[in-house]
Amino acid sequence: MIIELHLLQSFPVSNLNRDDVGQPKTATFGGQVRGRISSQSLKRAARLLFNRYGLRPDETGVRTKRLVEQAAGLLKDEHQRDFEEAVAVASSGLLALGFGLDKRRKTLSEYLLFVGTEAATLLAEYCERDWDRLAADAVGRAKAAEKKKADATEEKTSKVKPDKATLDAAARILDASRVVDIALFGRMIADNKDFNVSAASQVAHAISTHAVVNEYDYYTAVDDLQPQDESGADMIGTVDFNSACYYRYANLHLDQLASNLSGDTELVGRATRAWLEAFIDAVPSGKQNSTAALTPPETLLVVVRDRSAWNLANAFLKPVTGNDLMVTSTQQLFGHFNRLRRFYGEDDLRAVVAASITADVAGLDEREVAPSRYELVARVLAATKG
Repeated sequence: MIIELHLLQSFPVSNLNRDDVGQPKTATFGGQVRGRISSQSLKRAARLLFNRYGLRPDETGVRTKRLVEQAAGLLKDEHQRDFEEAVAVASSGLLALGFGLDKRRKTLSEYLLFVGTEAATLLAEYCERDWDRLAADAVGRAKAAEKKKADATEEKTSKVKPDKATLDAAARILDASRVVDIALFGRMIADNKDFNVSAASQVAHAISTHAVVNEYDYYTAVDDLQPQDESGADMIGTVDFNSACYYRYANLHLDQLASNLSGDTELVGRATRAWLEAFIDAVPSGKQNSTAALTPPETLLVVVRDRSAWNLANAFLKPVTGNDLMVTSTQQLFGHFNRLRRFYGEDDLRAVVAASITADVAGLDEREVAPSRYELVARVLAATKG
């Protein structure tokens, strides 16, 4: 079973997700430049809301390169180990588990690890149990580093192939069977594919329903303590921004979610609600302190279906024009959806629930229209129970 979430959300002056030169991200779609918000940005914004919607902290994960530092802190606080020595031992512990270290900063892992919140504690416990062996390894690495400046070749050979007992320890540390955001968004670990998790949720890059041209704000700032006999700005610069109405799309495969969470139906139910609620509210944090672009979605369409999935972005393949972008975009969205279901049929559809604050929901059965967010969420979750 699949839940699909389609949203139309208009943001005023904003720079929610910027590129390498600080401009709002864009993409060419339908031959026109569109505003874009990356799926990674939207997923992170949603992840940060999961605890608000019923998931406990120990049921969500962290994406970090700082497991070594976290574990070393626990070894210092709970086992009275010297912190610097604990850092070296925790680094050896991570290497023993089959993971590399950052070439420039050895207290960081080679790449971001997506793990449960208990991972640092479990790594610290592993290091404490095998302290003598790992400490000897840390001393050996330190001596080797003194003789030879670390380079790419040395780093590559520092990785080891763990034995079965060590792999079992790594499996406990990276266990994601009750970590909802890993179950939702998946995990890929190149060093050991056994720790990979197939994503249950797919998230599209949000694109504007209309053509967009990025603009810039030229600003000046005055020093509050500037002497009265002096004038002029003490700081000048530019900030890029745009204003756009975005189409957002995400889906959730409930069977994959149940598999990732070891069939725990109670947790799957809470995870489904958290996913739905969080994605409705997810807004990236980029430049929010200077733009406060905190506008909620105004048009919502949720589909519960047995199989397949429809991204409705092609409703906007021809860019929306005119002065009433939200109303026109809503008409385009619902019109495209109705044409698809007339052509492909509705056998797979379990429920269609829609709402629009600004526009008419023309073309939808009145039984498919929810009068409130509460009703919309309740109907969607009820449809997944059948």
